[in-house]
Amino acid sequence: MIGFQTLFYKEVLRFLKVATQTITAPIMTAMLYLLIFGHVLEEHVQVYPGVKYTAFLIPGLVMMSVLQNAFANSSSSLIQSKITGNLVFILLPPLSHWELFSAYVLASIVRGLAVGAGVFLVTIWFAHLSFVAPIWIIFFALLGAAILGTMGLIAGIWAEKFDQLAAFQNFLIVPATFLSGVFYSIKSLPPFWQKLSHFNPFFYMIDGFRYGFFGQSDVDPSVSASIVSLFFILLATIAVQMLKRGYKLRH
Repeated sequence: MIGFQTLFYKEVLRFLKVATQTITAPIMTAMLYLLIFGHVLEEHVQVYPGVKYTAFLIPGLVMMSVLQNAFANSSSSLIQSKITGNLVFILLPPLSHWELFSAYVLASIVRGLAVGAGVFLVTIWFAHLSFVAPIWIIFFALLGAAILGTMGLIAGIWAEKFDQLAAFQNFLIVPATFLSGVFYSIKSLPPFWQKLSHFNPFFYMIDGFRYGFFGQSDVDPSVSASIVSLFFILLATIAVQMLKRGYKLRH
C-alpha cells in the first residue's frame, strides 16, 4: 500500500500547492452563477412547490463544481505528466493498475468534494436549505466525483496534447453538465428534450443529489442511484483496462 499512499499523497499535494487556481477560483465562479441567475430569476421561477429558485440552484451549483473539478484533477495530472515526461517515474515503480486507478480517482474525489464544500459554505447564506435525506447527498456526491475522476483518467490517458484534452472537456463534460438540470428542472423542457435528458448520466447525479435536500426530484433517487452506479462500473472497467494494457502510456 506504500506505493498507492505515496501516489495519492502526491496527487493531493499537487492541487493543494496551487489552491488559488484549483479550489478558490471554482468557488468564485459558482458564486457568480448564483448571484447572476439567482438575482435575475428568483422572483420569476419556482421549480418545486415551496422552494425558492436560489435554494433550488445551490445544490446544482455544488454538484456541478464537484463534477467539473474531479474531472479536472485526474485529467490535468496525467496530461501534464505525459507532456513533461515525468510519467515514467509513476510507471517504473511496482504499482498495479488498480493502485494507479485508486490513487488518481481518490485524489479527484478529494478535490471535487473540497471545492463542493467550499461552494456550499459560501452560498448557503443566500437561501435556507433543508436536509431531507443526507445519505443521498453523500452517496451522489461521492459517486459523482468518482465517475468524473474516472472520466478524467480516461481522457488524460487518451489525450496526447492539451488541445485534445480541452476538446474532451469543452465538447463533452461542460455541455453534459450544463444540460443536466443544474439551472432548471427537465419538466420545464419540451417533451423531446425531456426524453433526451434521460440519456445524460449527469442529470441523474444532480437530480439525485438535489433530492437529498428537498425530498423532491424529477426521477426516483433509487433509479438514479442504479443508473449512476452502472455508469461508474462501466467507466471504471474501461479505465482499469487502459491502465493494465498501458494504452498510450507505455511506448
